[in-house]
Amino acid sequence: MGDLIFYTHPQSRGRIARWALEEAGAAYETQPVSYGTTMKGEDYLSVNPMGKVPAIVHNGHVVTECAAICAYLAEAFPEAGLAPNADERADYYRWLFFAAGPVEQAVTNNHAQFTPSPEQGRMFGYGNFDLTVDVLEKAVSAHPYIAGDRFTAADIYVGSAVGWGTMFGTLPKRQAFLDYFGRLSSREAYRRASEKDDALAAELEAAKTPA
Repeated sequence: MGDLIFYTHPQSRGRIARWALEEAGAAYETQPVSYGTTMKGEDYLSVNPMGKVPAIVHNGHVVTECAAICAYLAEAFPEAGLAPNADERADYYRWLFFAAGPVEQAVTNNHAQFTPSPEQGRMFGYGNFDLTVDVLEKAVSAHPYIAGDRFTAADIYVGSAVGWGTMFGTLPKRQAFLDYFGRLSSREAYRRASEKDDALAAELEAAKTPA
């Protein structure tokens, strides 16, 4: 086992962590786990008791949750320049946690066809879906990147939320979203990560097919 182990499935949020690893320039070992079997097995549950991917183990320390993995890798590999500078720090943390909290809740609840009443909206961190989408649109429109004029690790997480949302229809295809993700998806590390996950997906699928 190497110093950095990446547990994932190519058809999961593990693609976010893979992108972050590639942006960080980290040397890592990929350990694929499968839904319903090894992902819920004793060995993997000792890494992440939630039985979810992705997870990384770096020098013996476990990190789960995609936003946390992005922020952790930015600090663990400072030479990649993914962490915020002083002027970027406020927007970096604000929008990283906004995407991990309100956006995630709003999108998943809306997809499940749950619409909070105005009274419930006071308790929910996102208020309502339309408000959350409008705020996200303003955030990605304010600068070329989420924290300013430079790509940071926050763009990996926010960009993945926007990219997946517009691709799968859980977010509206507003021009600001398409423009923002277009800038991100042209990055070399994004393309490299996608190619690796696509290859892994094909490999896992082939393994299920009888010879």
